Amino acid sequence: MNSKQSFFRRKHLPESLLTNLLGNIPTRVVGSNLRNLLYRDIFARIGNSVYIEDGVKFLNTSCIDIGNEVKILHGVSINAKGHPNNRVYLGDKVTLERGIDIRAMKDTHIHIDEGTFIGPYVCLAGPGNIKIGKWCLIAAHVGIFANNHIFDDPTEIIENQGVSRKGIVIEDDCWLGHAVTVLDGVTIGKGSVIGAGAVVTKDIPPFSIAVGVPAKVVKSRKAKEVVSSKD
Repeated sequence: MNSKQSFFRRKHLPESLLTNLLGNIPTRVVGSNLRNLLYRDIFARIGNSVYIEDGVKFLNTSCIDIGNEVKILHGVSINAKGHPNNRVYLGDKVTLERGIDIRAMKDTHIHIDEGTFIGPYVCLAGPGNIKIGKWCLIAAHVGIFANNHIFDDPTEIIENQGVSRKGIVIEDDCWLGHAVTVLDGVTIGKGSVIGAGAVVTKDIPPFSIAVGVPAKVVKSRKAKEVVSSKD
């Protein structure tokens, strides 16, 4: 091991030590308060009145920024390792329910803005950037995947062909129903509703209601009239 690698490992020892020692201490009074206090030295930022439940896993905490009154429940995993420019941002009053998996990889920014609620067992994964706006509702088992495998060459195995990464934007005040999948390169416009089980492969205009596989706009929340989906 060279001197640079040795320094890197020593630098990250406090993160590993603290998160392993404190991560599984139960109860709000003892466990959450200790985590809120002692994690401050290893995170990019932890705001006021943050609640971190036991059984939450963090990797590369120096790239994780947590706002005020954020709630992170049991079984959440936030992984920002793999690149020094990775960033995970949780705005004020964000709630992450149980079992959520957030993965920023290879120079990736994942930004979840103020007041957004993300339900149990949602997966958000780079390496493309993901931006979720304010006051969104993301239901259980949603998948938001900001990358696509390249498979142009049939003579080469897909794993060796790399990935594309365009990024995903979900604007303010959107509601994604149970088990929605959002694929790379998509923008979901402000105030839109995506029906349960839909697969979003193309941009959704603001204030739309979209359903199906692939997702099609069937109605505008503003015009209150059915939208043709012949395309």
